[in-house]
Amino acid sequence: MELIVCVKQVPDPEAPPASFKVDAATNKVVPPPGVAPVISTYDETAVEAALKVKDAKAGSKVTVLSMGNNLVRDVVKKPLAMGADTLILLEDPAYEDADSFSTATALAAAIKKIGKFDIIFCGRQAADWDAGQVGLGLAEMLGLPCITLAKKVTILDGKVQVERLVADGFEVVEAPLPCLITVTSELGEPRYAPLKGIMKAAKIQPTIWKPADIGLDPAKIGAKGRRTKLVKLFQPVKEGKCEIVEGENVADAAAKLAVRLREAKVL
Repeated sequence: MELIVCVKQVPDPEAPPASFKVDAATNKVVPPPGVAPVISTYDETAVEAALKVKDAKAGSKVTVLSMGNNLVRDVVKKPLAMGADTLILLEDPAYEDADSFSTATALAAAIKKIGKFDIIFCGRQAADWDAGQVGLGLAEMLGLPCITLAKKVTILDGKVQVERLVADGFEVVEAPLPCLITVTSELGEPRYAPLKGIMKAAKIQPTIWKPADIGLDPAKIGAKGRRTKLVKLFQPVKEGKCEIVEGENVADAAAKLAVRLREAKVL
């Protein structure tokens, strides 16, 4: 089977919140100094979903597709170390500051250039903006059936069977191939990249595609191709205050506390 996984390089979400700063003038997050970026959490799980299919279907090939500029090779090569076969990077300043629409536009053009595929895997949402729109937009642009929130993927007689999360458990759905699947963390922990895989990945050179390579006008991708406008980006301010309720004894203090809570409309 021919499998494609879309992954995104993001600032490490495990970094201390205090290390993140916002540039109010440009509405951008300033990368934390000394903290390396990572593959978005759900995207790494999507890689694992593809590798599980590869394990079950001998001869399958996993192609990883990522977009951005100045991508860190050790980061975007992690799927190769895990067991993916090929890495294609859409890497150019024109791809920077994309929104969900311009991201899906570029990825769709790249996938059309790749050609034949059976399943496209995406994370359910990115770990930085949490929009959860790119996978759905990509399926729409490519005219593919889409199954979201997958926790298990099985190939059966030319179609895919997916266990997908719902509010009170999961449901089992099927779709014809080719299709697009977004993957959630309930699929399980991504596999560890062994030393042998890391060494192999280091020798693999990614394929680099500029906008012209995928037949796109730079004015339709990245910041220039955005359909949304970011009005304001800011760090929320958390304030707390404490009020001590005293009394002559425990019972008196409890009664006064109850009155105070009613006044504050907590009770």
